[in-house]
Amino acid sequence: MIEVAGVRFKQVGKIYYFDPDSYPLEENDYVIVETARGVEFGKVVITNRMVEEDDVVLPLNRVIRKASEEDKMTVAENNELADRALKISPQKVRDHDLDMKLVDADYTFDRQKIIFYFTAEGRIDFRNLVKDLAATFKTRIELRQIGVRDEAKRLGGIGPCGRLLCCSTFLADFEPVSIKMAKDQNLSLNPAKISGLCGRLMCCLKYENDDYETAKRELPDIGEDVRTPYGEGRVTGLNILDRVIHIKLLEEEREIEYTLDEMIEEGIITAQATE
Repeated sequence: MIEVAGVRFKQVGKIYYFDPDSYPLEENDYVIVETARGVEFGKVVITNRMVEEDDVVLPLNRVIRKASEEDKMTVAENNELADRALKISPQKVRDHDLDMKLVDADYTFDRQKIIFYFTAEGRIDFRNLVKDLAATFKTRIELRQIGVRDEAKRLGGIGPCGRLLCCSTFLADFEPVSIKMAKDQNLSLNPAKISGLCGRLMCCLKYENDDYETAKRELPDIGEDVRTPYGEGRVTGLNILDRVIHIKLLEEEREIEYTLDEMIEEGIITAQATE
């Protein structure tokens, strides 16, 4: 077993494990930690706990210390400097005639590096741009290409539902989303209606997908013949979320409804089940 603490660097970023180095950390504490990109400022979201060594990637970087008020002021100054850098840098991109879009910028806590995030259609040779930026800001420069979903996450916005984007408010990771999920949920396949601000399929298609997949296994298909206490019928419609089946009786030319539980209780079976 090994003691760890979970730290997050962005409001909805990934959680990284660190060696708390005997510091008794509490949730929402701010800490200074060692990372692969240098010394950083983060927020504790998982307090000290023991986990199996197999559950973490060793060796763990350590917590250097709890953050002071002076450290918080440094972070605020870094954010202002990053905003200023992001305003200056697009002109540098135009000067070098590069087909790329700068999205965001971060200073490391110790100001030893600025990381610029950009989107582009393909690979970009930005070596001369890096030299120009380094000469302008007098520090090391890193350019990191991100996807359109990451761009939306960083920029934020309001989705078609009228709420702030899920990716910028609570989704730490992007999960795969497919057009099949939209089909299973009987949604319009119009790209304008099932795509988010990023232009990709909306992340929320994933939320209810497991329930729809379960329902598809439990419920009969539309058009399937069933045997009811009132005679033979055919499934004409489904309310998947409520597990309600609409059945048209073939002899009486009328429609009836059953919930899935009622179908099971009354022993209603499909034609397939009798084969």
